Amino acid sequence: MSRIVMKFGGTSMAGMERIRSVAERVKREVEGGHQVAVVVSAMAGETDRLVQMCREAAPLYDPREYDVVVASGEQVTSGLLAITLQGMGLKARSYMGWQLPIRASGHVAALIEEIDVEVLERVFDENGIAVIPGFQGVTGEGALATLGRGGSDTSAVGLAVAMKASRCDIYTDVDGVYTTDPRIVPRARKLDTITFEEMLELASVGAKVLQTRSVGLAMRFGMPLQVLSSFEDRPGTMIVSEDQLGGITMERNVITGIAHDPNEARVTLAGLPDRPGAVAAVFAPLAAAGINVDMIVQSVLRAGEASDLTFTVPRASLAHSVAELKGVRAAVGFTDLLTSTDVVKISAVGVGMRSNAGIAARMFETLAERGINILAITTSEIKVSVLIHEDYTELAVRVLHTAFGLDQSAGADA
Repeated sequence: MSRIVMKFGGTSMAGMERIRSVAERVKREVEGGHQVAVVVSAMAGETDRLVQMCREAAPLYDPREYDVVVASGEQVTSGLLAITLQGMGLKARSYMGWQLPIRASGHVAALIEEIDVEVLERVFDENGIAVIPGFQGVTGEGALATLGRGGSDTSAVGLAVAMKASRCDIYTDVDGVYTTDPRIVPRARKLDTITFEEMLELASVGAKVLQTRSVGLAMRFGMPLQVLSSFEDRPGTMIVSEDQLGGITMERNVITGIAHDPNEARVTLAGLPDRPGAVAAVFAPLAAAGINVDMIVQSVLRAGEASDLTFTVPRASLAHSVAELKGVRAAVGFTDLLTSTDVVKISAVGVGMRSNAGIAARMFETLAERGINILAITTSEIKVSVLIHEDYTELAVRVLHTAFGLDQSAGADA
């Protein structure tokens, strides 16, 4: 008897009719002979509502109390799904993160340290179904902790690894992973398969299908992932290791997808002294505050002269970033702090970059032909990302999708 984890996102849990549909899918898997643990997100829009309330209460809110507030959405949906399953004659019970427990460190974006599966083993021995709220765990001090936005995916993968599941199915409002957002490019194609590494890069640069940490965790432990629609019974996208794709497929698909991330904020420090340790003094307090810095550009005209340092942070972290930077302004010595949120990050991702030169040049030329100015650049072995003004988001995605042949009708899916 195989074990599977089924994770359902916010749109899948948006209202009782959809929760009943989820229950039917769970019942189908149980009747198929599987031992099932279900991980659920809060109803669509609920977490955003709770986060906004925290911001209204205090812009620099207490992270511990923030976790208490925003974790409540998943608690509601887990209980409702368990009740619905019970009404269908199934032996289901909800278990909060602290009841298993899912041990985690920190707050707001806590890391999973360990998951105790003893409770789950008892549930499976009794032919039961465990319904678990995603996104939450418990610290060593007994406080509730949340795993960051999109953390329900991480909860699901972590549970799948801990209980030695055969796979982890992620149900969402799309039927798989596409070459780009179909709402922007109607001719975007669904991918049958994609590598862990490509999915990790796409998730990190704005693709909404899976949360970055969940993909990294699955890749680390080799946990098979499948992205499926909650609303249609059709094949989804399998996320596999690179060697499972085969060399021919990788050579043909130089670029796998184009992603965009509107949740970036740009920070510029003007008049930064040109001395050893100045840049470290800027980023150290941000790191200590758990703020992720992405693109970094430093302009220095001549050695010894003051420079400008520009970088990006998540929009949600902008207020905290500014507070941290103002705290070290006197010590660091920069003259001005400027911020803007009217930017977007556009990325091209594909394992084929390893064996194909000129991808970055083609990307820059394509954007230049449409008069799109590049504000910052960052790269990895299989990714090129640029920061541009948000007004050009859809145009940039469309022209790059076409430039790399992704909206052609030929059957060249990965």
